[in-house]
Amino acid sequence: MDLREDGLVAVVKRDCPTCRLVEPVLAGLSRTGELTVFTQDDPAFPDGVADLRDDTELSASLALDIETVPTLVRFAGGVEAGRVVGWSRAQWTELTGVADLGEGLPEHRPGCGSRTLDPDVAEQLLVRTRGGALRSRRLEISALEDEAEALFDRGFTDGLPVVAPTPARVLRMLEGTSHAPDEVVAVVPPNLAEATVEKVAVNAVLAGCRPEYLPVVLAAVEAACTDEFNAHGLLATTWGAGPAIVVNGPVRAEIGMNWAGNALGQGNRANSTIGRALQLVIRNVGGGRPREVDRAALGHPGKVGFCFAEDEEGSPFEPLAQSRGVPAGRSAVTVFAAEGPRGVADQISRRPESLARSLALGLRGVVHPKLVRGFDATLVVCPEHARVFAEAGWDRARLQAALDEYLLLDRAEITRGAGGVDEGVPAGDSDRPLAKFRPGGLLIVHAGGGAGMFSAVIGGWAGGPGGSAPVTREVDPWR
Repeated sequence: MDLREDGLVAVVKRDCPTCRLVEPVLAGLSRTGELTVFTQDDPAFPDGVADLRDDTELSASLALDIETVPTLVRFAGGVEAGRVVGWSRAQWTELTGVADLGEGLPEHRPGCGSRTLDPDVAEQLLVRTRGGALRSRRLEISALEDEAEALFDRGFTDGLPVVAPTPARVLRMLEGTSHAPDEVVAVVPPNLAEATVEKVAVNAVLAGCRPEYLPVVLAAVEAACTDEFNAHGLLATTWGAGPAIVVNGPVRAEIGMNWAGNALGQGNRANSTIGRALQLVIRNVGGGRPREVDRAALGHPGKVGFCFAEDEEGSPFEPLAQSRGVPAGRSAVTVFAAEGPRGVADQISRRPESLARSLALGLRGVVHPKLVRGFDATLVVCPEHARVFAEAGWDRARLQAALDEYLLLDRAEITRGAGGVDEGVPAGDSDRPLAKFRPGGLLIVHAGGGAGMFSAVIGGWAGGPGGSAPVTREVDPWR
């Protein structure tokens, strides 16, 4: 953009009353020979200016970072040496060095918003100036097509309406991270396709995310596409589990996540859309579609998207991410295999031993009460239950140890045929009790509303080799 090396530059528009007010001032300054005026909406305005330039495409306004008109800028040696926004007789006089400027005009008048900030214009400018960085294939939709129906018809949705990922929306989403759009986040199963930051941003738009959610989505995609999590195996199993996300650290509050009442349910945009974005990446980038590679016999509603934050402030336990090695005060996601949650009620126990036994009974039903060590699980401890443990001085390790003890199952009770149920573990040589979960196969999270002694068990999927292990990744590297 050709701007002055030395002298004054003004940016105006006819649609602004203040710009019309200062029209004679600009004409007078023009006679000094050191003023260039850029006009945003009418190439003939203002009258009486010798060096008048058409800026209806707003290139000069963008180069000057104009937010309000009129704006008067002084350049010295090609560098901005000062600017005045709106009309102020004293400030214009000081900046121009011209005495008796604007006689008969009010001392001060605020300006109007620059055309660069008009919502429809700002979107066009964003695409014009930064759209070349996008590499994703463009989908052309005719003027007669309904945008939402077209995305349904082309298979980009999870069965619910999605937000059309226009170039402007994708560019705004990319403002949520400093990473380059073409940086590869992960290789997404089952098709082992590369998911770039841009591809993740496209699916975050589809899901309804805000730009500030994007670093959390990127961390979740990275975690879910590891060999340890084994997203391909989780997709291909006929069991009904899918990926779920627990968020820890300062980012929870920064983006307005819910960890209180209805923490596992609907109603919070961040919770709902972050989990959905991960599932859409798996679907649209990796090819993991239901009744194709996704072979779940039943599935569950949380496979649309399952994400919630941990209540760290009210918890007697150290945060889940911290217990998994993330430094205190850092934001992180933990991705784990999850069925739909089911409640465990105990409104009577006030001793930690009794309550832990109740929760263990609820956990015993994961996959089947007579099967052990095959499937993982997550226990979500509600605040009223957590208070029982807090008052007794129990931390996460103490509760974990108690649950491990109470989930040692009598082989005689769980052997095939016992209790008249053919399902169960094979008969063995030893009568030693068997652990319900493999080591590390049970996660404990604190969340929920302040009233109601109702915790929740979230069953998982096969753990260990050939199965899926929980994976934790920091969010901050994706800022």
